[in-house]
Amino acid sequence: MLTLLRHLLSILLLPFMVVVVVPNWLVTRFAAGDSRWLDGSPVMWLSRSAGVLLGLAGLGLFSWCVGLFAKVGQGTLAPWDPTRNLVAVGPYRFMRNPMISGVALLLIGQALLRGSWAIGIWAGVFVLINHIYFVLFEEPGLEQRFGAPYQVYKTKVPRWVPRLKPGNGKN
Repeated sequence: MLTLLRHLLSILLLPFMVVVVVPNWLVTRFAAGDSRWLDGSPVMWLSRSAGVLLGLAGLGLFSWCVGLFAKVGQGTLAPWDPTRNLVAVGPYRFMRNPMISGVALLLIGQALLRGSWAIGIWAGVFVLINHIYFVLFEEPGLEQRFGAPYQVYKTKVPRWVPRLKPGNGKN
């Protein structure tokens, strides 16, 4: 039960804020200047369909990663309650940050679904903030915690753009 609460707390404080609270605030705050799809236009239906597909893909990827953090990593997505084991399975065999990619897909999907430039810009800012955080803090911290296995993993698996052939750092 305590483990479930740890995961729920980390999800509520981090991705929920990024994907639900901030986009809703942006849409409300910048309502006058934000774009919206014209009802019934073919572009609207195409964009909304793409938004739903990207959102579902992002939610699936994010959920998969959270599950792996719990089962394999024995920790949460939160920096204050990190994984105890290196997670290099599942989508982590193809890229080092699939959870963030899942959240970014959720944001891009939401921007397309709602026709919102503000959420689209937020998605870009979110990716940029995370890139800076990973380069300056996360990766050096992982190198300290996991040592050589993480360094090998880092050389085999790209940070953002997934490889077609999985790399697990053991090849």
